[in-house]
Amino acid sequence: MQSEKSFVSWFRDSSPYIHAHRNKTFVISLGGEAVQADDFDHHIHDIALLSSLGIRLVLVHGIRPQIDQRLNKLNAPALFHKNLRITDDLALQCVKEAAGLVRVEIEALLSMGLSNSPMAGSSLKVVSGNYVIAKPIGVIDGIDYCHTGEVRRIDSIAIHQQLDQNTVVLISPIGYSPSGEVFNLSAEQVATAVSIALKAEKLILLTEHSCCNPDNGEHIRQMTTDETDIFLQNHKAAPDLIKLPLTAAIQSCQAGIERVHLINRHIDGALLQELFSRDGIGTLISSAPFEVLRPAKLDDIGGIIELIKPLEQQGILVKRSREKIEMEIADYIVIERDGLIIACAAFHANEQDYFGAIACLAVHENYQGVSRGGRLLNYVYQKAMQMKLKKLFVLSTQTMQWFIERGFIASNINNLPDPLKELYNPQRNSKILCKNIE
Repeated sequence: MQSEKSFVSWFRDSSPYIHAHRNKTFVISLGGEAVQADDFDHHIHDIALLSSLGIRLVLVHGIRPQIDQRLNKLNAPALFHKNLRITDDLALQCVKEAAGLVRVEIEALLSMGLSNSPMAGSSLKVVSGNYVIAKPIGVIDGIDYCHTGEVRRIDSIAIHQQLDQNTVVLISPIGYSPSGEVFNLSAEQVATAVSIALKAEKLILLTEHSCCNPDNGEHIRQMTTDETDIFLQNHKAAPDLIKLPLTAAIQSCQAGIERVHLINRHIDGALLQELFSRDGIGTLISSAPFEVLRPAKLDDIGGIIELIKPLEQQGILVKRSREKIEMEIADYIVIERDGLIIACAAFHANEQDYFGAIACLAVHENYQGVSRGGRLLNYVYQKAMQMKLKKLFVLSTQTMQWFIERGFIASNINNLPDPLKELYNPQRNSKILCKNIE
């Protein structure tokens, strides 16, 4: 019974994302290591599910380990300079072989429709093509990169034509020149260029490791592009498996991609957990903050009511009608996380009598303990200072200690300004707390 409730709850929570993602274009990049993994078919099943939900998909695959394996069999060294492969004639032949084999393997997995399998009933169409126009890197630091190239242009029109026909587009890290030359490319660079050219809603990078802070090992859940740039400057010794996707994320966001997701491909179902849950499981990179504190709008009323309803039922907050909230919406501040109101507070200022009152401070139960209430309180305090108010008041029945720990002191009804005295309800017997504004 509990598992059934959990499923229903998860499905309800995921439904806004199912609706939001439909008909959107996602570019998914997977490294050659993922293709070789025993559980790669799980990723393919999840990708097929995304397609069945109406998401327009472009897959960009890597081939680095496959190339190395072929060179190793030929007793030829894998040559690199500044983390870029030097692709001589022999390496180019290995690149072609690896790209062809990996592409065929992915197409085969996407074509499975066996009964009693996750792909049962699916009829995915997959197409590959010469969508990437490239040019040679040339000679850098005296090193001739031979057949290693960089993206010159993406044939976005041709890709969109395929996506319009509900076709999954599969792109290898190979580019072609107008003169017919073949170039070996970086998969991250191709995925970045494709997402920018298509103006995709998301770039998703399946990585070998979770993005963690090297200083403390903590998983980084989200960063803005500015924060990501600072992170890379402060951790120049971080492994390329972390730096390359983060660099790709910055370039994509700066070119207009709203969100880039870095997801540890070793976590089963990570793709679905990241895309269909509010907090995700990977690392989100975006130009704008994922979570913002801002003045409330009329559109937020439903979210505010949903947030404070449980607290009203417990008697922690005074019950407020929709009409009252609508009339006072200009006094409300909210914290929004990906479309969900997770915290709010009302700040009623009386500039004539130089005081303000804090009311309706609430934080969603799933997002407590990370100073969001403190952020709201600090915002109110700063606003009160700008308005040159002298005192802040709050009436509380169950959260007095929280305010006391933040500088409020116990007071009594005699110290309340007359407008607040008139609103005081003796039946609730709320404690009166006050803080001077300095």
